Amino acid sequence: MTEYERMVAGLIYDPGDKEIMDEQVPYLDKLWEFNRLRPSQSEEKQKYMKEVFAECGENCYIEPPFRANWGGKNVHFKNNVYANFNLTLVDDGHIYVGNNVMFGPNVVIATANHPINVELREKLFQYNKDVHIADNVWIGAGAIIVPGINIGENSVIGAGSVVTKDIPANVVAVGNPCRVLRKIGEHDREYFYKNERIDWENLKNAL
Repeated sequence: MTEYERMVAGLIYDPGDKEIMDEQVPYLDKLWEFNRLRPSQSEEKQKYMKEVFAECGENCYIEPPFRANWGGKNVHFKNNVYANFNLTLVDDGHIYVGNNVMFGPNVVIATANHPINVELREKLFQYNKDVHIADNVWIGAGAIIVPGINIGENSVIGAGSVVTKDIPANVVAVGNPCRVLRKIGEHDREYFYKNERIDWENLKNAL
């Protein structure tokens, strides 16, 4: 089994293997070009995501700078995904992002990890575990999501959280390590911030 095959299989492998690097580096060159695009070059940004990402739906947007180990090659975006400044996707493994997902600035999603065993780490070996983010999730600014995590639909991850365990659907989860704070419910249909009510009557035209 080659190192590339071991990588794809989720086994411990050498990321510096020549076959792997020969494929990876051209994606990083393309990413360098993406990060030099002007704010007005929205069509070029869309073209990059459509051509480089494993999947990219409609109405997706990333605010540069954008960082990704493989330039987004192993990233799967559905529709209406928005990412603010400094999204970092360690996409050695696959990252699956559902519809209507929002990322605050400085979010990190990692699929790559290194063994605890020091003999393996000395050789810079690593392994990858995929991350899945379901529909309608909001990831707050500065959150970190580690390899192998699943986040359920409609959930909100608070700013600065470190997500080390799976998060269920329909909850607000915060902290380091990230824990469920509460369920999303009727209170959230009435208030948008502390005791400030949502003025639904004035929003009807926008919904």
